Amino acid sequence: MFKFLKEKLKNGIKNISAKIEEEGSNEEIEVEKPVEEIEESKKGFFSKLKDKFTKQESKEDLKEEEPIQKEEIQEKETTEIKVKIKDEVEEYQKKEEIKEEKEELEKKEEKIQEKVEKKEIPKIQELMERQDKKKDIKKIEKEIEEPEESQKVEISEVETKPKDEPETQKKGFFKTIKEKITTKKINKDQFEKIFWDLEVALLENNVAVEVIEKIKDDLVQEIVEKPLPRGKIEEVITKTLKTSVEQLLSVDSFNLIEKVKEKKPFVICFVGINGSGKTTTIAKVAKLLLNNKLSIVLAASDTFRAASIEQLQLHADKLGVKLIKQGYGADPAAVAFDAVKYADSKDIDVVLVDTAGRIHSNVNLTDEMKKIIRVSKPDLKVFVGESITGNDCVEQAKKFDEAIELDAIVLSKADVDDKGGAAISVSYVTQKPIIYIGTGQEYQDLKEFDASVVMDSLGL
Repeated sequence: MFKFLKEKLKNGIKNISAKIEEEGSNEEIEVEKPVEEIEESKKGFFSKLKDKFTKQESKEDLKEEEPIQKEEIQEKETTEIKVKIKDEVEEYQKKEEIKEEKEELEKKEEKIQEKVEKKEIPKIQELMERQDKKKDIKKIEKEIEEPEESQKVEISEVETKPKDEPETQKKGFFKTIKEKITTKKINKDQFEKIFWDLEVALLENNVAVEVIEKIKDDLVQEIVEKPLPRGKIEEVITKTLKTSVEQLLSVDSFNLIEKVKEKKPFVICFVGINGSGKTTTIAKVAKLLLNNKLSIVLAASDTFRAASIEQLQLHADKLGVKLIKQGYGADPAAVAFDAVKYADSKDIDVVLVDTAGRIHSNVNLTDEMKKIIRVSKPDLKVFVGESITGNDCVEQAKKFDEAIELDAIVLSKADVDDKGGAAISVSYVTQKPIIYIGTGQEYQDLKEFDASVVMDSLGL
């Protein structure tokens, strides 16, 4: 289902992405990304020493398998590493001594503060001393954080990492780092030119103009003059397109079985053009209602088309239900009225009214349809349209809605619809829900409309 439209959308998204990559202007922006503390930075000093010795031992184990002529190189490397580790231990001890001096200064400062509070020394003298101590503390802190060049120890030979491993920075859990990324940006004129191919593809697949304009507007908001990360442009476009189609299909719907239980008899009138599949759809709905323990009666209000009454009678006989009918040329509104009265007298749950197919532009037939609606007072007016007719189906639904104000839509022949334009257009244009789709000729081939199925069929 919808395989042609799916392929066109897929190609359209790729083409737009490629053209944005090619024609969009380059721009560098800074983005903030959360980073976790690296495990290595969490290790204590002696844990690091342990790791170094472990690595050295592993290195020595591997070297035992090497030729004997490399033993001298091994001894030399081991000596150098031990010297470096010894230097690092001394460095650590120096830092510990500096920290102890800092702690002593802090204790002295606390004692001075106590004396100030007790007013044992002049306030001015105490402030001066505190200022001097702060300078000393800052100096020590600086020495701890930034040791002199002579105190720095490089251990690159001891701790090695693969060349392709990215450099990590030590950060707090909730802190971020700024990173420059290259983005692409296009203006409105560039977008108009780029979108043209996708617009043509949508038109070819019977997508309504109103729907195309909505998709276009959504893409403009997300793409035009917005920095798009290189390599992720196709992802942005696909996500925007998916959101657009979801909104197109998000018209409030209802459950038919629950709705018909609200009133007795519940009258449903089916309308549509010639050959749209109304009669077959009525038979499918009748079977669905019977499966849910609801009683029904059929009304043959199509008194115009040859063999229409016989066709509906055949379905009534197969389903074992009553058909209210008159002869050809009779008033279709009268037939519908008789069916409603019969259902009321016999305590029937639902009346299904079949009407003649009519071109939406025919004024006389449209007036006749309005009369049926006035007389039978249906609780639900359902438009049945062929999914495969695409934009014609959408235009028909619009005209019928203007004439009698539709309540719901059923799309027939959806199983042979490769384009899918009607499915994603008719509900948005009319703002009426699609409640069922026909997927075959059997009574059970009536599926409740599911927007997610459409999304999957379109590959979104």
